[in-house]
Amino acid sequence: MAYHGPAYGLSRECQMKSQAKFSLERAREALDWVEAVLDRQLNYPQPSEGLRDQLDFAHVLKDGITLCELINSLEPGAVKKINTMKAPFKQRENVELFLKGCENYGLKSQDLFQVNDLYEHKNLYMVVDTIFALGGMAQKKNWDGPTIGVKVADENPREFSADQLAESHKIIGLQYGSNKGATQSGMTPYGATRQIRPDEFAHNGMH
Repeated sequence: MAYHGPAYGLSRECQMKSQAKFSLERAREALDWVEAVLDRQLNYPQPSEGLRDQLDFAHVLKDGITLCELINSLEPGAVKKINTMKAPFKQRENVELFLKGCENYGLKSQDLFQVNDLYEHKNLYMVVDTIFALGGMAQKKNWDGPTIGVKVADENPREFSADQLAESHKIIGLQYGSNKGATQSGMTPYGATRQIRPDEFAHNGMH
């Protein structure tokens, strides 16, 4: 495995955050499902110990072969040709083919991880989330094999007028504002103590 050297400053902070989001239990569940679908054991670095950490998780999926086999099990022919060469660019290509297969299967781009999330161990929790999302989509499509994840609900088609849509966009815009659309007047910055002035007591009838 390539050693990336110590990360400093912001990149280290990001790395620590993404590690904190990685749940070993959830990753185990994801890989157990992959094994069940493929009906074979995955190739762990220490087979007797199974999945020990997120680097083991990356090791198992990094060449993209298992992922391509997974999408082909759910959607035969999704990946026409799986690269078995160990060359990094071929492995990355497999991962890209898997992601493309997921999109064709019905997953949205926000459900998918990026190649570097897996290949360079950037955000391995995203890879776990993608596997769960794929499992949910399989259930929606009435896949009769092993299941994982929450079944993707059928969307309720509703007709909205242009005015209603415009209003909803306004609401979302305000929610993302600094104070849920409220003005800054009278607001105390987060973490600051609010100073109560004597005249406020008088004002409120508290003497």
